[in-house]
Amino acid sequence: MSFFTSKILKSVIGFISMVALIVSSFVIFQSNNERIRAASNSEELQQAFKKAAEEFDVPLEILMAVSYHQSRWNEHEGHSEVGGYGVMNLIDLDLNIDAKGKNEANLQSTADLSKDSLGMAAQLLGIDEKKLKTNTEQNIRGGAALLAQYATETVGKIPVEIGDWYGVVMLFSGSNIKSVAEEFAEGVFTTIETGVERTTVNGQKVTLKGMEIEPNKHTAKNINLRNPESSGADCPNGLECTFIPATYEQYSSSSRDYGNYDLAERPDDGLDIRYIIIHDIEGSSESAINHFQAQSYVSAHYVLDSDDGTITQMVRPKDVAWHAGNWYFNAHSIGFEHEGFAVEGADWYSEQMYRSSAKLVKYLAETYNIPLDRQHIIGHDEVPGLTPARQAAMHWDPGAYWDWSHFFNLLGEPINPSDGDHNSNMITIRPNYHTNKPIFTYGSTILEPKSSSLIPLYTLPSFESPLVKDPLLSNGGTNRINDWGNKAAIGQTYYKLAQQNDWTAIYYGGQVAWFYNPHEKNSIPGNGILITPKEGKESIPVYGAAYPEAAAYEGTGIGEGSRGVTTPLYQLPAGDMYVASGPIASSYYYAKDYNDPTSYKVVIGEDKYYQIYFNHRLGFVKKEDVQIVNLQ
Repeated sequence: MSFFTSKILKSVIGFISMVALIVSSFVIFQSNNERIRAASNSEELQQAFKKAAEEFDVPLEILMAVSYHQSRWNEHEGHSEVGGYGVMNLIDLDLNIDAKGKNEANLQSTADLSKDSLGMAAQLLGIDEKKLKTNTEQNIRGGAALLAQYATETVGKIPVEIGDWYGVVMLFSGSNIKSVAEEFAEGVFTTIETGVERTTVNGQKVTLKGMEIEPNKHTAKNINLRNPESSGADCPNGLECTFIPATYEQYSSSSRDYGNYDLAERPDDGLDIRYIIIHDIEGSSESAINHFQAQSYVSAHYVLDSDDGTITQMVRPKDVAWHAGNWYFNAHSIGFEHEGFAVEGADWYSEQMYRSSAKLVKYLAETYNIPLDRQHIIGHDEVPGLTPARQAAMHWDPGAYWDWSHFFNLLGEPINPSDGDHNSNMITIRPNYHTNKPIFTYGSTILEPKSSSLIPLYTLPSFESPLVKDPLLSNGGTNRINDWGNKAAIGQTYYKLAQQNDWTAIYYGGQVAWFYNPHEKNSIPGNGILITPKEGKESIPVYGAAYPEAAAYEGTGIGEGSRGVTTPLYQLPAGDMYVASGPIASSYYYAKDYNDPTSYKVVIGEDKYYQIYFNHRLGFVKKEDVQIVNLQ
């Protein structure tokens, strides 16, 4: 109990030093961004659409329906590899060159930014791109200006009849793939016919009234679109799955300036496929497909559509897609991009998409011997960075509203008590997704409570105590939906340190964290290997990858500057206990130059690691640094 007491004292000291008490249910965090301020007029967005439509002679129905399919009329900040900005979801091709996670700081993007929708809109309006990212009215004007420009390119003038905008909408999709552009246009015109009404996450009430309309598909006849050759998709029978390859090209005279993925021969080359990573696109499926075919330095193996669960494969499983932002995880994973936005996941994560995704996961897991558990089927939000700076910048999708319980039920591996060890004090987070409705904020908006896979963690057993703060997050310790530093997710497993009335304490991120758990309604017994720092060590490093020791590179020809080196992210204190899987062999995939397979190497080291949920994200500790705890 002395160690536990010392931990509580540290928490109390931290609590006393707080400048102000945080009440998690009602704190509003002011945004530094004019775009996501609280709206004083719930009709402002509707009026902005009307003004832009009139200014550029674009039918209001076309402008609004296009926006609806891009964003469901919600504001967005471009915080995923594919995500665009604003309600028109204007895309910045240079959004995230770090998706590959190789930490090549000196490599500059050579993408022609004038070719992305954000750059094009900025040129048409003659304003700075930042305005399009941060100002709702300007963002909508940018979308309207693009539609008007595409009208002159397709039919030579601004069409009078709404049906004659069909080709324009296909062009707005940004795709040069006929089936993708047609699917986007069909969706837009169906929305115009049926109509839609909704209230956005920041309280804007928007209405598009339905109307009878006959799309004029002949307006698309002069658009230069192609039908990609079908070479077979890696999908199970029964799924609608097509293969549209992501771009693999050298972009400049440098052999190291290429994209959007790396060639490999997994697992035959010794690089085992160990994870399937669940993302959301932060945009439409069309935007992801377009992005991965552009010079964007990002890709994923599969893209899943929200409406009907159809799948587009873009990278073969044997090759390494650039999706996780951590080269180690990229090298050992298959990435799934799901259509939608994390902040309103319930509006996008459809049953059809869950079922298609689960069926594909099961197929790939069986093919590549990937365990169907939460240590290997993970969210992008659970992928760590390779450095402390990257840890803070890593993404938070698929977010609070991805239903991990339902997903694993579909996988045939439900998260249930029968799998746990009741005597080990290992517990797995498992609130009832449907009744678990914590309060989150997004920007300056308090979100309506919705079913969630996340539970908040506090420094003390009280709702009035501060939330846990991750030391690498300068703006952490909040109930923002994207503050991953104090939230545990369904399926994550930790060591239970104590129980006080309705509250349970766990070791989390080198701290003691408490969560509300009356009658253990938010947890079940867990299992795994319990580890702690070896006796005599005050603390041990926690890494973002299981990379080999320096000696493993001897004789490989791989110089020091090109090796898998990662800086410790955290220190795991003596006495703290974490639930681990493994041990796993250390490894690194060297692939630096375009289309030069003879130079690619898989380096396997002598070092071995255990994988743990250190906080919300995964981490790795060296086997030599820890000892196994047997509490039986």
